[in-house]
Amino acid sequence: MDLPSARGAEVGRRIGVGLMYGLWKPRVLGAWKVPASGPVILAVNHSHNIDGPMVMGVAPRPTHFLIKKEAFVGPLDAFLTGIGQLKVDRAAADRAAITQALGILDAGGVLGIFPEGTRGDGDFASLRAGLAYFAVRSGAPIVPVAVLGSSHRPGRLIKALPPLRSRVDVVFGDPFDAGDGSGRRTRRALDEATERIQKQLTGHLENARRLTGR
Repeated sequence: MDLPSARGAEVGRRIGVGLMYGLWKPRVLGAWKVPASGPVILAVNHSHNIDGPMVMGVAPRPTHFLIKKEAFVGPLDAFLTGIGQLKVDRAAADRAAITQALGILDAGGVLGIFPEGTRGDGDFASLRAGLAYFAVRSGAPIVPVAVLGSSHRPGRLIKALPPLRSRVDVVFGDPFDAGDGSGRRTRRALDEATERIQKQLTGHLENARRLTGR
C-alpha cells in the first residue's frame, strides 16, 4: 500500500502556516519539544474545526492527520489526500487507515491524532483506544498538544471557529512513551496504556492552561 505523501504533508504545512497566520494570531509554545527525527505521534485536543489545520501549520515537522472520512467530500477529497492526510472510517476498524498510519510511523514520520475521536470540549476526558494501539505497536513517543482558543466567546462568524484575528495558543508538551516497556499488546496492556496516556494528556492541558491563562 502506498503511504501518504510526505512531500504533500510539507505542502500542507506551508498552506496551514499561511492560512492560520492570515486568519488568526497563533502563539506557539514548546515546538522545540517535538523530536527532530524519528516516529512521533501528536495527540491533539479537539474543540475547534481549525485544530488540525492549526497544528499542521505550526508543527515543526510535516504531519499526517487521521481525519474522519466525512470530511473528504467533493474537492476536499483530492486536496486532503494530496497534502498527505489519512481518511479513516470511525464506524469500524478501518484496516486500510491503520496500515497507512503504522506505515507512516515505521518510516519515521509524524502522525497526528485527535484521541477524543470527535470535536467536543477538548479536555481529553474521553479517549479512544486507537492512540494507545498506535503508540504501543510502533513504539513511537507521544507529544501532547493543547490548542486553546476563543471558541466560547461571542463574535464568531462561524460556529465552532474562534473569532477572526483572535489569539489561538498551541502548546506542545514533553514526549512520553505510552507502553510500560514490556512490548505487550494485550487488551489489558492497551487499557493500561490508555490510562497512562489520559493522565499525561490531562496534566499537559492543565499546565497549558496555567501557562497561557486560558
